[in-house]
Amino acid sequence: MREVSELYDKKIKCPVCDVQFTTKKVRTSKLKLRKRDGDFLSYYEGENPLFYNVFVCPNCGYAALDEKFNKIKPREKEKIKNTISTKWNKQSFSDKRTVDEAIDAYKLALLSGEILEYSKYDLGNICLRLCWLNRIKEDKEEEDRFTILARDLYRQAYTTESINMGATTLSYLIGELSRQIEDIEESLNWFNTTLRSPDIKENVALEKMVREQWQLTKEGQ
Repeated sequence: MREVSELYDKKIKCPVCDVQFTTKKVRTSKLKLRKRDGDFLSYYEGENPLFYNVFVCPNCGYAALDEKFNKIKPREKEKIKNTISTKWNKQSFSDKRTVDEAIDAYKLALLSGEILEYSKYDLGNICLRLCWLNRIKEDKEEEDRFTILARDLYRQAYTTESINMGATTLSYLIGELSRQIEDIEESLNWFNTTLRSPDIKENVALEKMVREQWQLTKEGQ
């Protein structure tokens, strides 16, 4: 029996230029989790779906996380055409991606997001994933750069925006990202904010993570 590949082709129609293209996705049935970092980066045996969560149109250069790719308004399409498409050297991200190609795809998504004035929370999500990819690549300088960007965008989102993941989880994540860049006082403040949340007792796993990371921060690890 022929083994089914971890990757499959997904057909996409670009909402900006109407060109159809294919992009790789990972079969969820093939995923085998090995471990997860404190900031939720998941490691798998074989292909990591993180590499393929950005769709990039090879024709016009529009890029976005898969769940946001089609959520673009007519006036926003014109922004992409006028700012990205006019300078775009046609290239494809449709094959199996290296870590560098995945980083390039996310940077294109970040550029599109900045042009379309995404929320701070959504921009933070892209920067967090760039932090993760650079950790996989073992590029500490770039990892730290995107960790700081993600942390600062999430801080702004926490106080000014409605957020999808929930305020309790986000406050923990801000604390963990602060811990990673050795901003100890900021980290402890956010962990304490999380532990004071009335929702924390409803999420036993998150409470355990907060207490563990709080202890690591106090010990200077």
